[in-house]
Amino acid sequence: MGTNMTAALPLISSMAEAGTVDEVWGLATGFFGSLGFGRANYGFTRFLYMRNVGDPDDAIFLTTGDADYARFYFQNGFYARTPVYRWAVSNVGACTWKWVRDAFEAGQLTPEEMDAVRQNAAIGIVAGVSISFPEASTRSKGALGLIADPGISADQVEAIWDRHRDELMAVAHLMHLKIITLPQPAAKRSLTTRQRQALEWVADGKTTQDVAMLMEVSPAMVEKHLRLAREALQVETTTQAVAKASLLNMIFQRVSKAPMVGKS
Repeated sequence: MGTNMTAALPLISSMAEAGTVDEVWGLATGFFGSLGFGRANYGFTRFLYMRNVGDPDDAIFLTTGDADYARFYFQNGFYARTPVYRWAVSNVGACTWKWVRDAFEAGQLTPEEMDAVRQNAAIGIVAGVSISFPEASTRSKGALGLIADPGISADQVEAIWDRHRDELMAVAHLMHLKIITLPQPAAKRSLTTRQRQALEWVADGKTTQDVAMLMEVSPAMVEKHLRLAREALQVETTTQAVAKASLLNMIFQRVSKAPMVGKS
């Protein structure tokens, strides 16, 4: 094991022990920034269909950019028009963005992708690395984009990648694997404690009457909790609500007391 990889081991241990998505993201992006990639974008969905990530509220989008950039890149769907997004949903592994520069100069990108490259260049995004993670499910996809700091050229990124590939990949993979096991920080999909408890009891095979006794409330109140959970998850049946809440790590999760690291 090289010295670079050995130096990353304490970070890897800290990430493995982290209890929140924010904490994992903060540790990982701090490491990426130390290597010249101070800007990073991450996305993960369990509802991929073709190139569509499904309802954005069901996906995880993280960025080190500010709120304006997050709206531009994720909420306005700019990411889906970039050539690196096309590469990420069609491939597994990692690549630098040298191929994007070469394809742009050769006119081999679609008009939409050519325009996206120009827009990125206008805000200083010209070089970086993409990592597309392997997934066990055909409907899941996660990817990470590391954007080179201003002043770092595509050729310099190649040199950084050649030297630090192993530790970058190790940290990125652990970050991804850890994030997808933790409760998703999505306010629009949040459940109250009672809604979560009701779904957990249903998942254990309990009837409405059973749940009412266990929660010490009336059956009508149980039905209300389940109805509101269905509405929050935007599904029609309680069975669908249990399945979706499970996929999004919203039930059967320990409450972490780890300190929060704010997303930027």
